[in-house]
Amino acid sequence: MSVEFGGRLGHSGAVSTTDNTETTARRRGRRPAGQDTRTALIEAARSVFAETGYDGATVRVIATRAGVDAAMVNHWFGSKEGLFAQAVLELPFDPADVQKALRTGPDDELGERIVRTFITLWDGVGGGVFVALIRSITGHEQAGHVLRDFFQRFFSALITSIGSDRVTLRMNLCATQMVGLGMVRYVAKFEPLATEDVEVLVRAIAPNLQRYLTGEIG
Repeated sequence: MSVEFGGRLGHSGAVSTTDNTETTARRRGRRPAGQDTRTALIEAARSVFAETGYDGATVRVIATRAGVDAAMVNHWFGSKEGLFAQAVLELPFDPADVQKALRTGPDDELGERIVRTFITLWDGVGGGVFVALIRSITGHEQAGHVLRDFFQRFFSALITSIGSDRVTLRMNLCATQMVGLGMVRYVAKFEPLATEDVEVLVRAIAPNLQRYLTGEIG
């Protein structure tokens, strides 16, 4: 019985170096079908979904960006839908942990802590998931649900914990401020806000957010 090691056996039983070179050339640039492939696909998917939204992204483009065969998407995630769920619909941080951290400090400085934390968190992950969610809302209903659920749960709990009235209205007003900030900084990338220092934005935006949280809203 003959055994192959990276090349086909010739008539004499020796390994064909020509065939081995050709095989290596064909495989160059492809990743092995392991955990690193899954990670590469998630990273590539976040990038592509952020650029084109859900509708504009294709499995082939994502796989090419990741340097793997398109069949790996089905292997690891079942479909583009499954990949989107893993890459975009799962936030890159735990909202409960963030909420707990924000409650450490005076209530009248909560707006500052929210703006600082929001920008720091999304800057730290490149803003990609936020951009992908925004650009996918029209083509993927669940993207809108995730974004809405995050802000509703996040701000409702904070506003309730500090004893403010009209929780639902305040929550919506806070969401307009933070979604708008995310749109301008990460999606539209208006300058200088897109690259402005975090503390400059905290000083500029936090007073208005604080009014939505604890002030008179009419």
